[in-house]
Amino acid sequence: MPKRNQTPHQPLTKERVLEAIEKSGGAGHKRDIARILNIGPDDKSELRRILRELENDGALGRTGRRTFQSASALPGGGVLEIIDRDADGELLGRFRGEDGLFGPTVRLAPGDARQRAGEAAIGVGDRVLVKIGKDQDGPVARVIKRLGQSAHKILGVFHADKKFPGGRVEPADRKARHDLIVLPEHQFGAKDGDLVLVELAKGARPHGPKRGVVKEIVGRQDDPRAASILAIHAHGIPIGFSEDEERQAANAKPVTLKDRTDLRDLPLITIDPEDARDHDDAVYAQPDDDPKNPGGFRVWVAIADVAHYVTPGSALDRGALKRGNSTYFPDRVAPMLPETLSADLCSLREAEERACLAVEMIFNAEGKKIRHRFARGLMKSAAKLSYGQAQAAIDGKPDEKTRPLLDPVLKPLWAAYACALKGRAARSPLEIDSAEHRITFDKDGRVSGVQKRERFDAHKLIEEFMIQANVSAAETLEDRRTPLIYRVHDQPSEEKIAALIDFLQTVNLNWAKGQSVTPARFNRILELANKTEHAEIVNEVVLRSQAQAIYAPENIGHFGLNLAKYAHFTSPIRRYADLVVHRALIKALGFGKDGLTDEEASRLQESAEHVTMCERRSMAAERDATARYIAAFLADRVGATFQGRVSGVTRFGLFIRLHETQADGLAPISTLGPERWIHDEPAHALVGEQSGQRFLLGMEVEVRLEDATPVSGGLIFAVLSDPLAPAPGFKRKRDTRRSRQTPPPRGRRRRG
Repeated sequence: MPKRNQTPHQPLTKERVLEAIEKSGGAGHKRDIARILNIGPDDKSELRRILRELENDGALGRTGRRTFQSASALPGGGVLEIIDRDADGELLGRFRGEDGLFGPTVRLAPGDARQRAGEAAIGVGDRVLVKIGKDQDGPVARVIKRLGQSAHKILGVFHADKKFPGGRVEPADRKARHDLIVLPEHQFGAKDGDLVLVELAKGARPHGPKRGVVKEIVGRQDDPRAASILAIHAHGIPIGFSEDEERQAANAKPVTLKDRTDLRDLPLITIDPEDARDHDDAVYAQPDDDPKNPGGFRVWVAIADVAHYVTPGSALDRGALKRGNSTYFPDRVAPMLPETLSADLCSLREAEERACLAVEMIFNAEGKKIRHRFARGLMKSAAKLSYGQAQAAIDGKPDEKTRPLLDPVLKPLWAAYACALKGRAARSPLEIDSAEHRITFDKDGRVSGVQKRERFDAHKLIEEFMIQANVSAAETLEDRRTPLIYRVHDQPSEEKIAALIDFLQTVNLNWAKGQSVTPARFNRILELANKTEHAEIVNEVVLRSQAQAIYAPENIGHFGLNLAKYAHFTSPIRRYADLVVHRALIKALGFGKDGLTDEEASRLQESAEHVTMCERRSMAAERDATARYIAAFLADRVGATFQGRVSGVTRFGLFIRLHETQADGLAPISTLGPERWIHDEPAHALVGEQSGQRFLLGMEVEVRLEDATPVSGGLIFAVLSDPLAPAPGFKRKRDTRRSRQTPPPRGRRRRG
């Protein structure tokens, strides 16, 4: 019988180790991994080194002293730590291992977080023992046992308090109901108004106020940037760069023309927001001079060549993957790359030579892209314009900078866009209207107002050409059979379509069961709704019926854009997924030796899941920072009345969105009137059990601001408007049921 060390030797690689873990079901003890790999004692130190590197890369999580779990695998159960909330308020968690959190983010089953007798509701920072199940939206964690607060740090504001020798901490999580008491010996220098991270004190009493230990002071409540600081720490947004990253960025040099296509004579221009600090895309268009393509256009889209500077496995690469993307707050940016690159060498700055990866796309007269080609080039931006500046020039109000660009550059761009719009109309992507607002600040950094963000044709032009460039990248990589990360968007689930059909019937719109689910079908519903008083509510419900877009190495197409092949290619300065696509193109087209490596290709699933998680983390942090800034802006207007509309309906009250600021707040069910209110989920309504009167999603209401809490971003409203009349066919009940405030008999569940 041959000895183990007599088998042909294969060098240990990360790919082989990951394959071994997958063979063991996505998790395994180190000795089981060694057995599958058939390695001897001499290779064990190398296995330890690779396992450690895979941990650092985020591909593995340590679940025990010598046991490991693939980052892409979801365990059947275990200890889940609640780390965040999604846009709908559902709790999100990751499994807790010996050395930290591991595995993909999973949603807590709806209702499992609710308050139970003698216990508080589950919130961010709590630990729960769970088993993994499924519902119509995918995997969910179902609570078996509550384990209490984890070592997760709680973020809040320290307040000196005469009632206590030390002080108290007001949590930044708006769902937290109680402050934490801090004894003097646990204060560690915290002063009134400090933003602090605290942990629960060990050995705290099971009843009475919870006690906390200050672990870190992260800022001041009166700092104008406090809202962003809170969001960064609350959501774990990585900030700052390692010495190795800074050193590598500082040593980077501008590129030369060597082995690149010379695009410096093309008058490519950048069009961005006024306050943009990085410019990663430039465009140029001209009529196609090919007589075989009458009425067609040639469009160039040039993208910053980040892959030249951020090479696989480097310190910059590891840091960029950890961040996943840049996070944009109202007052600051947490960038994915150091400023030396993001705002300089990788930014397509005006009149400066820059490395780029560019695509030339040919459109026919009907706006259909008929072919394209990529080039790795050297370009020089002819101009840096803002959206408003470019739009004003096209609208007949050019300034000194845009006047000489109008005929040779801007007019051909708009003509090419008009052509591309024909193709877009034929494709019929989903057209959901969603207004955006921006927060403005005064010279001291304090919020001065909230304004609706103007949306010009200039925005739509850039968006459409970026979409076409993204399509070109996906098509090229598929044709070359090169692995990539797609941007995919699944069609709505059957359950969400069924709920949408139920709702549409309440506003006299029909979606016959069995009709095909296409973006064009949704657009028809939206078009019909626009002719009625229900336009906003239908738009809102259609939006909520959609799946969330994600990154994935397997292609299922992009439902919302109605595209079969789609990848993110156009923003590698701020999205790691785009950088992966750049590397894939470099490898597929033979543009250099810094393309996608075999090791990267073997880990695309893990990378895609990670950058999807990072994207959602950033979205949640950005949303929370915005909410805190607006709450600070409204804090001195408590008692004022506002016009708004119902943006959400739950069993515990109404979410109201103000027209003036787009701020979201809660009108608790206790403020709606004396009768008992029933949550009619299919109709997105709260219905009075006796009167049948209704508060509906999308309903216009007048509200009074009762409370604004800047530290959490929470707003509390009282609804002043009367509810709507009962739905047709409603029959008043004969007997008068108990009021909403009266508890039901023991053993009987309350509805709503």
